[in-house]
Amino acid sequence: MRYVARNRPFVIRNGAASFSARKKWNATYLKDVMSGQNVNVAITPHGNADSVISLPSSGSLFVKPFETEEPFQDVVDKIQKQELDEDYVGPTRYAQTQNDNLRNEYSTLFADVPKSIPFARIALEKDPDAINFWLGNSKSVTALHKDNYENIYVQILGRKHFVLLPPVEAACVNERSVLAATYQSRTTSQGSSSLSKDNLVIAIDDPEEYVPFATWDPDAPYANTTPYSQSSQPLRITLEEGDMLYLPALWYHKVSQSCNHEGICVAANYWYDLDFSGGFWSSANFVRSVGLLSMQDGTHQTKEVEKEKEKA
Repeated sequence: MRYVARNRPFVIRNGAASFSARKKWNATYLKDVMSGQNVNVAITPHGNADSVISLPSSGSLFVKPFETEEPFQDVVDKIQKQELDEDYVGPTRYAQTQNDNLRNEYSTLFADVPKSIPFARIALEKDPDAINFWLGNSKSVTALHKDNYENIYVQILGRKHFVLLPPVEAACVNERSVLAATYQSRTTSQGSSSLSKDNLVIAIDDPEEYVPFATWDPDAPYANTTPYSQSSQPLRITLEEGDMLYLPALWYHKVSQSCNHEGICVAANYWYDLDFSGGFWSSANFVRSVGLLSMQDGTHQTKEVEKEKEKA
């Protein structure tokens, strides 16, 4: 509760050791329990769902994945094949619907995890607003972003690697309004089972929308920087199987993953909506706004200097 009050992340090693999911879940069990059910799956050519990509000419786009429904067993088989078969050349699949799917789409698995996390229910004074199931492999990477949720992240199979930045480092992440786009399939009539990387094309969303998103990557610290990026001090955490992470709301996080021997990485997370009535929300927004204004001033000053150089 003291850490939660300070808005500081922490890991409880083996905090989920008693979960039925830790004792039961493996690829065979998951496919048996979900037998005959279709699930939503995000498909991208390079595991780059919900991320900013640079265009060959100039500029950038915020690209969302192609989403479709496939039999759960097929999703697991393709995720495993990509991880374990060196000759696999297909796109990357990730089950990541983030819409309380463990109590809906994956409800047959919900009995294997608690309905609430005891310490979070006490510290946050509420039950979770959403509980999600995540299934992927090492090819999927979640770009640096933040959420308006208190997050309890539970690693079941494989490992998760987090890069964390506190809200006060908002000026470091080079947030920009990026034109939104979505991967689309050229061959939807043939179904997604035969989908190849080349069949996924980027289409600008209609109507046009601009998404505020971090464009600086702490793992590529010298690209897309702001004057403050080099002052960032990322916190790096690896969750082993059975570990539990408390990730406070509005903390920036980039997530990658490593698979278990079966070629899958599975996790569950509990989202608790942020309390917008307190001082934290307004303080975090103030810091973010100051950072955005500072970057705009810096860009303006740089352009003025360039103009003066051209005149000279």
